[in-house]
Amino acid sequence: MDIHVLPSALSGTLRIPGSKSHTIRALLLSLLTEGRSVITGALDSGDGLAALNAIKAFGAQVTEEDGALTIDGVGRSLIAPSTIVDTANSGTTTTLFSSVAALAEGYTIISGDEQIRRRTIGALAEALRTLGAAVLFTHPSRTSPPVVIGGRLRGGDVTVDGSNSQVVSSLLLASVLADGDTTLTVTNALETPYVQMTLDWMARYGVVVEHDGTFSRFVIGGGQRYRHGRHTIPSDWSSAAFPLVAAALTRSRLTITGLDRDDAQGDRAIIDYLLRFGSDVAIDAGSGAITITGGRPLKSGHTIDLGSTPDMLPALAALATQAHGTTRFVNLSQVRQKETDRVSEMEVKLSALGAKVYSDGDTLVVQGPAPIRNQRISSSGDHRIAMALSVLALAGTGEMVIEGGECIDVSYPGFSSDLAGCGAQITVS
Repeated sequence: MDIHVLPSALSGTLRIPGSKSHTIRALLLSLLTEGRSVITGALDSGDGLAALNAIKAFGAQVTEEDGALTIDGVGRSLIAPSTIVDTANSGTTTTLFSSVAALAEGYTIISGDEQIRRRTIGALAEALRTLGAAVLFTHPSRTSPPVVIGGRLRGGDVTVDGSNSQVVSSLLLASVLADGDTTLTVTNALETPYVQMTLDWMARYGVVVEHDGTFSRFVIGGGQRYRHGRHTIPSDWSSAAFPLVAAALTRSRLTITGLDRDDAQGDRAIIDYLLRFGSDVAIDAGSGAITITGGRPLKSGHTIDLGSTPDMLPALAALATQAHGTTRFVNLSQVRQKETDRVSEMEVKLSALGAKVYSDGDTLVVQGPAPIRNQRISSSGDHRIAMALSVLALAGTGEMVIEGGECIDVSYPGFSSDLAGCGAQITVS
């Protein structure tokens, strides 16, 4: 599917879909309870569907009615699925459910699409082995899916590199049901808001984890039980970044609703980033609605550390192309390990569109402002890159055609129609 975008502005109000990160954690925990949970507002495409299919594979009974998911979990009575668990394009589902597989009786096979089959889970595999599980890859040279995992986790002491927070979250979530206690030591802790999100969801399901407050040491009691309940998924800050940036780049006035400023999602920092660039942002104290008015000259000349918010790079790099001055995005090691190497991809694509961009190791430098020459360009199958190119095209000249735009459904189904409903000249074919 191609996305066609012409320069245009936005006006009106948008409500962003549910967070994929929240959705996956809520579904996984509902599987691991022994009662009935009800989840409303879950992301119903892409990563959300991958997680939903995974809990069904592990034995959860799910019914859907009026936008709510009713889930009967299986608790500690996990049995390996009779078929391959296909996590599609969802790295979070792959990583989090790999530890779930280490709780199941029998052997589970987990795989996904071509991108998932390139993304290493070697560090998690070593940690699971240390804690008692069996983990096999399909070739001695591989550390990425397909992967075969057998239980059970017995607990113990394990140390992991925390640059990928999904590994930490995966071990935290599963160790609660391990046979014994687990002490998890984390070095190089990055993306810590996602770990806090995991801890928050565990608490909602009745389990509080002892930790040192620095995300570097956790003590998880084994043999516990999660408590079922009713929960609502908040809107996704990571997705909201793109229409917010679109409004800042153009002579727009756009209001976003459904977001929670107190949410654990680290990407709520998009508001602070926009303000640093000089954007006109107003937040309604009562409703929490966020209104951004574009047309102001954007300013830069600063360094932004994205160690805690790596998913922000594509949107912010697009914004920086139109800001006066030089923007340095630093601490990007984890950004290179997403669906694509987003540092390299954004450098290549923005340069092709006329921006002044270069990378140096785990740093991306953008010099602006630069006129954007819209043209045909590939999304590289990465949903955040596709959305970043779409919003940048609104501030360019001519028509941009983004190839492979269907990847956006991974996190923001209806993205193009939402923008079109607010005045963007954007169509799909």
